[in-house]
Amino acid sequence: MALNRQIWINTIVENFFPDDSFMAKSIDDSDFVNVKTVHIPNAGKPSSVVINRSEKPATIKERTDQELTYDIDELTTDPIHLSDVDSVELSYNKRNSILANDRKQLQETAAQNLLYKWAGSLKNKIFTTGDAREAHTSGTATGNRKKFTKAAVMKAMIMFNKNDVPAENRFMLVDSVMYADLLDDLTDKELSAFLSCADASGGVLGKLYGFEIMQRSQVLRTTANGGALLKWEEEAVATELAAGLAWQQDCVSRAMGEVKMFDDTGSPTYYGDIYSFLVRTGGSPRRYDGNGIAVIIESNAA
Repeated sequence: MALNRQIWINTIVENFFPDDSFMAKSIDDSDFVNVKTVHIPNAGKPSSVVINRSEKPATIKERTDQELTYDIDELTTDPIHLSDVDSVELSYNKRNSILANDRKQLQETAAQNLLYKWAGSLKNKIFTTGDAREAHTSGTATGNRKKFTKAAVMKAMIMFNKNDVPAENRFMLVDSVMYADLLDDLTDKELSAFLSCADASGGVLGKLYGFEIMQRSQVLRTTANGGALLKWEEEAVATELAAGLAWQQDCVSRAMGEVKMFDDTGSPTYYGDIYSFLVRTGGSPRRYDGNGIAVIIESNAA
């Protein structure tokens, strides 16, 4: 007679989370995370220079400085209930799994929110020009999009160079499909040079035209023709476009507070424990003129 045997494994298969190492490639404003609004002063236009000045005394002028501000957001998780029966009967530690996963989910949301902040109003746009491939941002997106190629990276380099953006610490974050597009576009020699500059511990997969290239499962998406950001928590549309982000480290800020855990252990009404988490976070472009940031947006293809 066959035995009806069951085995309970004492470890749980956990969720996957994206690589958020890109957040560290920015100016850290975390010391100010407990204020409501962070103010970033920007220097005004420098004084004019006259060669062989003939008119004296020279006209005295004042410099008008600018200011950028951003508010700190408060991110909270939904409270989650861990029943007493789960604590005593399950073969694995569900409490540890809950705490670890909710912390990671909070960080993932904070990272995505930071990308929205950095991209802002999509002031500096670069559109892809590669061959056609299918849209990939959601099951709702239809039609073809032009691939992300080295030409878009070159355009970003030219844009930054024309605006005198510092050449060091330039980064570009693209999604997994756009990253595959880029690898496919490189020659064998270019690919070898690209990969030789990788820094896995820092999340950098390679370097091209002065940009350290990073990848995340999803980065940004926009409405048709790059009109506006379409956040991932918003309803997908057929005409949406994937987008990546290029920036120079000194041109963006991040603020990330400590993750706080709230707990109600041994609740007499829920017969178990209740947990939730909170973090204060924010970020912004640092320059009033918007230089040092560019959004790379897919073009529609026939």
